[in-house]
Amino acid sequence: MIHWDFAVNFFVALFALLDPIGNVPVFAASTIGAKSRERAQIAFVISLFVMGFLTFFYFTGLSLLTFFGISLPAFRIAGGVILFVLGLKMLGDDFTAGFADAAENADDKRTYVRRRVEQMIVPFAMPLLIGPGAISTVIIYASQAKEYGLPGAALGVGAIAAVSVATLLSFLATPIIGKLLGKIGLSIIVRVLGLILCAMAVQFLLAGIADSTHGIIRPEAAWPYAK
Repeated sequence: MIHWDFAVNFFVALFALLDPIGNVPVFAASTIGAKSRERAQIAFVISLFVMGFLTFFYFTGLSLLTFFGISLPAFRIAGGVILFVLGLKMLGDDFTAGFADAAENADDKRTYVRRRVEQMIVPFAMPLLIGPGAISTVIIYASQAKEYGLPGAALGVGAIAAVSVATLLSFLATPIIGKLLGKIGLSIIVRVLGLILCAMAVQFLLAGIADSTHGIIRPEAAWPYAK
């Protein structure tokens, strides 16, 4: 049986972490002066980077943990802490304002796509889009996918691809999204995604503590939807 709820949860977690809609103001500020075609090319390259980097950690993350002698519960707890901190930041002041200002000041005289991509990979694509929280989430879900076998691996890659496509579409629709939502709407979306991240972080912490201890966390609290 293919567990589609695994793919949906994986997609939601990654989408909340990457927050492509919330990062539209940063992308817009980073591509000031670019033509529509140039902006589309930049968005495409960034989306490919997201797809390739997350897929790499999806298949090699567990091996890296084994190499460094880190247990999965410990990594799950650490990932939960990171997610919670990121969620709190997104719930507070404008999470993207500092990046937008820096991008606008640094990119005033750069007009070529290659120059823009080189500038935006760091810190825009990483660590703003792909941060420690996204990497730890990919590794955690990769461990869950192992019990589903090949279908689980395929669903995981599909979820990563879907998030990459959603990122591309969000950046391509930068002018439209900006006009429809406005600053207030974008700010609300960032805060809602921050709340979701905080809830997921607490769930990661509960699961990590339950895996590494006996009787402290009830199973229905650590895995509320396990069948």
